Amino acid sequence: QVQLVESGGGFVQPGGSLSLSCAASGMSFRNYITNWFRQPPGKQRELVASITPLHYTHYEDFVKGRFTISRDDDQNTVLLHLNDLKTEDTAVYFCNAATVHPPQNYWGHGTQVTVSP
Repeated sequence: QVQLVESGGGFVQPGGSLSLSCAASGMSFRNYITNWFRQPPGKQRELVASITPLHYTHYEDFVKGRFTISRDDDQNTVLLHLNDLKTEDTAVYFCNAATVHPPQNYWGHGTQVTVSP
C-alpha cells in the first residue's frame, strides 16, 4: 500500500523559512514525477513545484527564487524549502506522486503552513 506523509508545516512570520518533507512507503519517488501542491483558504488547489525522475525541476512563477524542491533517493523523501515566505503562502501543502504509464496518482494528507505577522 502506497502512503505519502508530509511533515514540517507550521507557523512562521513573513520573511521566514520552513522546510517541508514528504516521505513515501510502498513506492519509490525516483520512478515518479513528484509535485507539491497547495490549497490556500477558500481557494482551489494549485501546483507549486515539481521534480522529475531525472531531477529536472519546475516552479510556478509565484514561488520562483523563493522555494526549492529536491529529492533524496536514499531516504525516499521529497523536500520543499520555503524561503522569504509571504502571507499569501498560507495554505495546506500537499505532496503528490504521479506516473502516466501506467496511470498512477498518489496524494498525501497535507501539512498546514501559516504565514502571519
